[in-house]
This record gives sequence, structure tokens and C-alpha cells, in this order.
Amino acid sequence: MEAVKLENIKEKTKQKLGVNPHDARLTLTYFSLAFIVLFIGGFLGLLQGLNRAGVLELPAWLNYYQVLTAHGVLLVLVFTTLFMIGYFYAGISHMHNGLLPKVRKMGWVALGLLLVGVVMVITTIVMGEASVMYTFYPPMQASPWFYIGLVFLVLGIWAAVIGVWTSAINWKKNNKGKHLPLFTYFAVGAFTLTFLGSIGVTVEVLYLIPWAFGWVETVNVMLSRTLFWSFGHTIVNVWYLVAVSAWYVTVPKIIGGRLFSDTLARVVVILSVVLNVPGGFHHQIVDPGFSEGLKFMHVFMSLSISLPSLMTAFAMFAVFTRTGIKKGGKGLLGWVKKLPWGDVRFLAPMIAMIAFIPAGAGGIAQTNNQLNQVVHNSLWVVGHFHLTVGTTVALTFFGVTYWLIPYLSKRVMTKQINRLGIIQTIVWALGMLLMSGSMHWVGLLGSPRRTSYSTYGDSATALGWDPYLIFLAAGGTLLMIGVVLMVYIVFNLMFFAPKGNTEFPVSQPENFAPETPKWTERWGLWILVAVLVISMGYVIPVVDLIVNAPPGSPGFKTW
Repeated sequence: MEAVKLENIKEKTKQKLGVNPHDARLTLTYFSLAFIVLFIGGFLGLLQGLNRAGVLELPAWLNYYQVLTAHGVLLVLVFTTLFMIGYFYAGISHMHNGLLPKVRKMGWVALGLLLVGVVMVITTIVMGEASVMYTFYPPMQASPWFYIGLVFLVLGIWAAVIGVWTSAINWKKNNKGKHLPLFTYFAVGAFTLTFLGSIGVTVEVLYLIPWAFGWVETVNVMLSRTLFWSFGHTIVNVWYLVAVSAWYVTVPKIIGGRLFSDTLARVVVILSVVLNVPGGFHHQIVDPGFSEGLKFMHVFMSLSISLPSLMTAFAMFAVFTRTGIKKGGKGLLGWVKKLPWGDVRFLAPMIAMIAFIPAGAGGIAQTNNQLNQVVHNSLWVVGHFHLTVGTTVALTFFGVTYWLIPYLSKRVMTKQINRLGIIQTIVWALGMLLMSGSMHWVGLLGSPRRTSYSTYGDSATALGWDPYLIFLAAGGTLLMIGVVLMVYIVFNLMFFAPKGNTEFPVSQPENFAPETPKWTERWGLWILVAVLVISMGYVIPVVDLIVNAPPGSPGFKTW
């Protein structure tokens, strides 16, 4: 009880002192760039959707696969990474009473490296030298400068990782025997998972650079794909963990409730770090070269990722029911009416959580060999991806934006902006429902992913996809409207909203919550376990792909 009161006093003191202006400038720069990237990537997505539906023909100088590659890189990698770093650095600044000068400097170094990488990658795409899509599968061969740009992106992420680790180590040194603040704990978990997941793709990119320069003639395609997916799926779960951190740390405070369980939240982080990396193998479930036994093991490892998600679902809906009942909710569902549906800071992440129910179920379906055979490389997969990242992650990020930017800019969100935010959230949710829903359905009917519009010689099957593709285009149009609204809201909250103090919402445990076990702080142990799990999943197939290497492939330019 006394510990909770002390935490409340500390939190109120932090709110009165306000944000460190140097730290605020860092995060606001990240966020400004993130939402500019969102606008560009969203516009490219609209072009892509309209073309896929057959209602827009792209000019000769703009290839469909250029648009597809740039859209994927900008939104799947750049927007999410910029937001993640800005968000966690702002939270650590708040929880630690300001960033260490060397950590703040590391944040700026990370931003510089990321910008160099983005410029190199996007330049090669615009020049028509890298239409290899977000996955950049060999034997499609991009300009070597595309891969070098990816190296700078990884270095930028690693610089941010070092900054977070430095902050956590310094806090533990100055607070011996105490638990890391829960927000910092999530940051350490997310960046540790990012680092572990990025090792494979870094090796892949360094392997592809000599091939792209022509210094070696061929590349091991299967090895490259395997190294990529150790990162490709992991990074999606990193962004999901970022969203989950907001659900645990801030949403209970926003609705007037308390954290369900500090221990459970930390176990969710540990499981996410330990279990995630080998889960990417289910993207290769139809690939040749792997034994059935190995694939079965990886299916099991992929399914295990659902455990922390189920724990989170239980915890969050427990918070909602407890809070609603405390506010006077009666009967089985009376608590629902007591939640602040008119507050966009709650509405956006709540819709994000609801969307993850079908999104998570779709992910489980893709880990099953028989079901995967039905949907693999169809638009169904793209629909699933837009439910997870485009809805669950993006809407949570938007919900965070409504309180974090005013907190950083020392402004307050007005009722008008809150109302506009609710409109934006509804428009976004409807757009995703139309687009993702039609993608799922038409994917089951056989419509492939990664292709521009075609009737395949007026095939009756392909013509039957057209009505669903029109809904896809309609959903994409609504999403672009949502992007415009969101960008307007962001810059309004940065520069034009009324001056004032906005709270950084941090939920506290229940008054009589049990003490969090000390073993949750043993990060050395959990990283070791994660490395062992990753080794169990990857050592055998990677060694086999190297020792019994299939014939290598020269590079191809298919655009």
C-alpha cells in the first residue's frame, strides 16, 4: 500500500516537472518523420489498391512493383521503426527523469543512420533498380546500394537498441534491488527481440552485397529466405509488443483503472522475447529442402507465440470488467457502458485489441500445413497482414499519439480534435474492414498476392474476383482519408493546439497486488534461453543449407 502511494507521489512530481525539452525534441522529430512517411506510404498504397482493382492504370514511368516495394518498406519498416524509437525514448525519459546525455546522443545517431538508409533504399526503388518488394527475395536482384541502405537501417536500429540497454543498466545501477519500471521493461524486451531478430537478416544482406556487385556469380536462395524470415516475422511481433506495452501501461490509467498484474505483464515480455524468432519459419512451410519433422517442430514453435497474446487478452479484459464494475456497471455486460468510448485515447487501442482476435486466429491458421496450402501467396495473407500491422498496431500507435504528442509539445487535446480523432478511428476501422475483409475472401477464391491487375485472358475465375477487388479499392480510399486526417491531427497537436500540460498516463498496480518476483529481472537468463530456442530452431536447417547447398542462382531483374 505504501509503495503504491509513493509511486503515485513520484508520478505526480514528474507530471509537474514536465518533459525534458531536449528529449521532447528528439521524439517529436521521430514522430514528425514517421507521419510524413505514413502519408507517402499511404498514398502509394492507394495507388496500389486502385491499380489492383483495375480502376487506375499507372503511368509507364511508374512500375506497379516500384509502388509495392516502396509502400512496404516505408510503412512496414520505416514508419513503425521511427514510431517505436520515438515512443520508447519518450517513455524512458519520463520514467527515468530524463535521458542520459549519451543515450539522447545515441537516439540522434540512430536517426541519422536510419535517414541515410532510407534515402539509399528509396532512391534505388525510384530509379527502378530495386523493385524486389519488402521481402527482397533472391534470385531477384536489386542494386547493391539497396542492400547497403538496408545495412544502414539495421545499424540505426542497433544504435537505438544500445541506447535503451544503456538506460536500463544505468537505472538498475542507481536503484539496486528494485524492479525496472514496467514501461522500461517493455522497451528492453522489444529492443532485445529486435536485435535478436535482426541478426539473421543482417547476415543475409551482407551475403547479398557481393552477389549484387557481381563479385560472386550465384546466391543460395533457400539460405537467404531462411535468414530473412528469422527477421521478417519477428519484427511484426516487435511492433505488436510495442502496442501491448501501451495496452498494459497506459490504457488502464486512461479508463480510470489499474494494472491487472505487473508479474503477468513481465512474463508476457519474457515469453515474447524467448519464443518469437523461430516462429518466422511458418512462412516457409511450403518451401522445399526442409524435412517434415523440422517443419512440425517449427509449427509448434509458431503456435507457442499465441500464449502471451492469450495472456494479454485475459489481462486486458479483466481490467475493463473490473473498471466498469467499479464505476457502477451492473449485470453481465453492464461494465461495457461504463468504458470511455468517447475518448479517442481509449477507442483507438480498444478497436485495435478487438481486431487482433480475428488477426491472431488468422495467424494460427497460417501455421497449419493444410490451411497454409489454401492461403499461401494469396491475397488472404495480405489481408491478414493489414489486420495485424495495419489495424492492431497502427490504431494503437494512433491512440498513443493523442496523448504523447501533447505531452511532449506541452499542449492539450481539444474536444474538437478528440471528435475528429474518433472520426479518423472509425474511418480507419471501416477502411480496414472493407479492404482486409475483401482480401481475405478473394484470397480464398485464389486471387494471388504481389501481382498487378490482370484478367488472365478473361478467365472466368479471375473475372469473378473483380467485385471483391472493388471493395478493396474502396477500403484503400477510406484508409487514405484516414491517413490525411491523422497527419492533420498530429501536426495540430504539435504546433496549434492550446498550450497546457498533458499527463503521461502510467497505470499503477492494485493496492494489495503481490510483489513481482525477482526472477523476472534476470535478463541474462532470458536472453540465454532465447538464444538456445533460436539455436534449436535454426542451427540444423542453416547448417544443412550450407553443407548440402542447392545449386546457386544468378541474379534476375524481372521488372
